[in-house]
Amino acid sequence: MVETWHDATIFLTQQFQPKTDPAARNLAAFAARTSYAATMLTLTWGVLTATGWIRSVTGRKGLRSTHMVLATATIIFGLVHALGFTYLTVAPYSFAYMFVPFGSGQEGRHIAGIVGFEVMFAIFLTAGLQRFTSYRRWLWLHRCAYPAVALIAIHSWFGAIANGHLSVTWLAGITLLVPAVTVSMLRFMPARTLERIGLVEEQVA
Repeated sequence: MVETWHDATIFLTQQFQPKTDPAARNLAAFAARTSYAATMLTLTWGVLTATGWIRSVTGRKGLRSTHMVLATATIIFGLVHALGFTYLTVAPYSFAYMFVPFGSGQEGRHIAGIVGFEVMFAIFLTAGLQRFTSYRRWLWLHRCAYPAVALIAIHSWFGAIANGHLSVTWLAGITLLVPAVTVSMLRFMPARTLERIGLVEEQVA
């Protein structure tokens, strides 16, 4: 009976593997690209929300709502991307490999993606706790999103290189990356510099 069940399992695996594995990989790839786009837009929109540079266009409530929607999309599609590899029938990744960083045999790009995603997930979970903790502590945690996004970008670009997709995705990747990097740099520039380039109005005493 054991041999019969084993043979049946092997037969079913051989029958469905050509259909399920490409589907799982395509789903993981689609989720990865969508999560990358949402990540860059979340960072860009988050800086605009914090600084109020376009508040007159949408209003602060609209900015915050859009920021939360983008952050939610980042987490959902990032999770789908990771889970997709656990459903492979040939050489699937374990849950421990996908969600516990610095494990044995993990590639550097995978570690970067896991750490980046988990930091973003922690920020997502604590986003509503601002009223229950000090603003400085909440802001410190929220600013961890900058290195988290950098790790996700590293994971995404090296993943595209490893999978041979860079020639297809590089233009969209750069298009989304440049605004996120630009507004992040502007976020930490001195006020005088921003006044000089006309991004903020000069304060008149």
